[in-house]
Amino acid sequence: MITPGERTGAYRTGDHQLLSDGEGNSHNSAEDYTVALVDELQRGELTRRLVHVAY
Repeated sequence: MITPGERTGAYRTGDHQLLSDGEGNSHNSAEDYTVALVDELQRGELTRRLVHVAY
């Protein structure tokens, strides 16, 4: 789930397994998701791959 919120500057990335917290929820703020997306595009290491982002 991506929701409006505050930017924490922290996120995790994963590949084929959904990232979740201890309660099984997967969430991220829109602000952190945007930063993660731009960071990963600039790195260029995850081209043509499925990527999960969460904090």
